[in-house]
Amino acid sequence: MKLTIAHETHYRFHEPARHSIQYLRLTPRPDHAQLVRSWSVSTPGKLRSWTDGFGNLSHVSVQDGLHDEVPVVVRGEVETMDTTGVLPPHDGLPPLMFLRETRYTKLDDSIREFVAPIVERVADEGQVATLHNLMWLIRDHVVYQSGSTHVHGTAAEALAHGYGVCQDHAHLFIASCRVLGLPARYVSGYLFSEGDDGASVASHAWAEAYVEDLGWVSFDASNGVCATDAYVRLAVAMDYEGACPVRGIRRGGGFEEMTVRVQVLNE
Repeated sequence: MKLTIAHETHYRFHEPARHSIQYLRLTPRPDHAQLVRSWSVSTPGKLRSWTDGFGNLSHVSVQDGLHDEVPVVVRGEVETMDTTGVLPPHDGLPPLMFLRETRYTKLDDSIREFVAPIVERVADEGQVATLHNLMWLIRDHVVYQSGSTHVHGTAAEALAHGYGVCQDHAHLFIASCRVLGLPARYVSGYLFSEGDDGASVASHAWAEAYVEDLGWVSFDASNGVCATDAYVRLAVAMDYEGACPVRGIRRGGGFEEMTVRVQVLNE
């Protein structure tokens, strides 16, 4: 599939800021499922490219002097391939590193109890079937509600609330994989939706679990599917904090407003 992506994030301040820094993970990762044909990231500040510890292609944008807005504009074309959601075992850092618990994926008794019925069936059903069952279990118990949670929400909070967004589904899936003893990681990216105009209010997120003798397998609990050629991977990390597309700090500026526009089209 040939996907054309336009992603604009616009920060506006109620009073001028003196200095701002944006950390951007907005460039697709090269892998077996996607080929970047063209890509550009532009901001008013000075851009420096770098690769973070997870192998994500990143930028730092620094803007000095008085300014009351920071637009971040991304344009690009990506050719994607359907690998049935499977990526090679050597894609990125060693899998065992993704057994580490984080603030977003911290286990509690409610998550252990939630996953317990699935744990009992692993030996009979195998890891892949178990992970599919986990994905559907999360989708049934944590209803997708756009705008219902904030970026600092944890897996345990999403389970307790019974609703959330793609970020919450990914964190709960990762935390549940800890109960199963399986490495899992967070993925940020884009999703093309067939039948609409490609417009959406934000980028997408899902999770990948490591299956021995197979590799990394993608699970999107928000949609109840493994990743297809409709998905574009931007960054991977332990959780949202390490893979979020845009985050920043600034001096001055007062109250901040942010607007996001994402469009993914199949050309």
